[in-house]
Amino acid sequence: MLTIADLQKGQNAIIKSFPLESVPLKLLEMGCLPGNEVELVQQAPFNDPLYLNINGSHLAIRKETAEKIEIQLK
Repeated sequence: MLTIADLQKGQNAIIKSFPLESVPLKLLEMGCLPGNEVELVQQAPFNDPLYLNINGSHLAIRKETAEKIEIQLK
């Protein structure tokens, strides 16, 4: 199972699924939903947080959360 935490800088994927209780509501409101495209823009030092582009919205999420969001590479 690949997750957002497995992406390399500049790599794109499609969000497949995640447990609803493990993803903050704010991420859902900003487009972190199954079927949406995600790109890893940058990683902070020590790989936490991860800076993402999800359907044109730039988000920073913790690696702990990223490990729970399953993806499919494009």
